[in-house]
Amino acid sequence: MPSSRSFCISLSTLVLTIGLVFFIAQRGEPVVVKTNLENIPYALGAYIGTEDRFDDSIYKELNADRHVYRHYRSADGTQINLYIGYYGTAKGGRTGHNPYACLPGAGWGIVKNQKVAIEVSGKRETVNLVVAEMGNTYRTMLHWYQSDGDKVMVTGIQQNIQRLLLKIRHNRNDGAYVQVSMLSDRSGLDQAKMKTVQFAGQILQLLPAFWPEEK
Repeated sequence: MPSSRSFCISLSTLVLTIGLVFFIAQRGEPVVVKTNLENIPYALGAYIGTEDRFDDSIYKELNADRHVYRHYRSADGTQINLYIGYYGTAKGGRTGHNPYACLPGAGWGIVKNQKVAIEVSGKRETVNLVVAEMGNTYRTMLHWYQSDGDKVMVTGIQQNIQRLLLKIRHNRNDGAYVQVSMLSDRSGLDQAKMKTVQFAGQILQLLPAFWPEEK
């Protein structure tokens, strides 16, 4: 009988769901034991990096387990900015930062928003490209979410799904927000895109080896 079969399926699903929730709840929550991200090399290709800091109020707002904020400069005067905010399982694995809200809030007007593919060790990773302007200054920004060391995602929804799978399989759902950016004038936009894509490719290749550890 269809109604009886539907009832059995619904009951089985409910029991499995309750069992899964109970199983997850019984496991202890892991904590970050090694952040590792601070060991990302300062020398990357033609660039040498230096540390920088945001205002303390920004760090308090972001509330990450580990921040990496550096300016990488080359001999020709190019500067590329790198920010990584890592959130362990105890902090929910993701940032509340949203560049589509934060850029306009800081006075930047978004003039381009698209996806770009970056070749990384024979694999194509897709990240977000945003170009914003303020007066005659343009900011070219690549950003993405990352979980489980090498899982790259372009939306928070994708990251939430990945974190749920990671929590079920490995009892952790940590993640990071990664941002690579460069300032230029309008005539330098093509160069800015090329250089940030190349630099982001290096970060995508390196990040799995410097992914934080939780226990």
